[in-house]
Amino acid sequence: MNTSPNTVVAVLSAGTPVRVKNAPPEIHCRTPHYLRGVPGQVDALAGRFRDPSLLAFNKPGLPMRYLYRVRFRQKDIWPEYAGSPADTLVADIFEHWLDVLKEPAHERA
Repeated sequence: MNTSPNTVVAVLSAGTPVRVKNAPPEIHCRTPHYLRGVPGQVDALAGRFRDPSLLAFNKPGLPMRYLYRVRFRQKDIWPEYAGSPADTLVADIFEHWLDVLKEPAHERA
């Protein structure tokens, strides 16, 4: 997403509907496999950090990436989930693993 360490991208705001990309894993991937392809909602911006998938290989970790706290409905992760429909999971997901949705997935027809 970023092309240089000085590139600034639009910061997603709380409430933004997103979906975790269902992409092949990076060699050192920080995105949980069970969340790939799952819709969620941005809770907060955690900050901007060096890319850990590059730091793992002694690279400078640039460009820096935004890290978001994303909330997922348990039922969206595990369709057979028998708990409360209000139960959620929060995970930290880097920007390059998120696609912005036009509307929350559970409200689409």
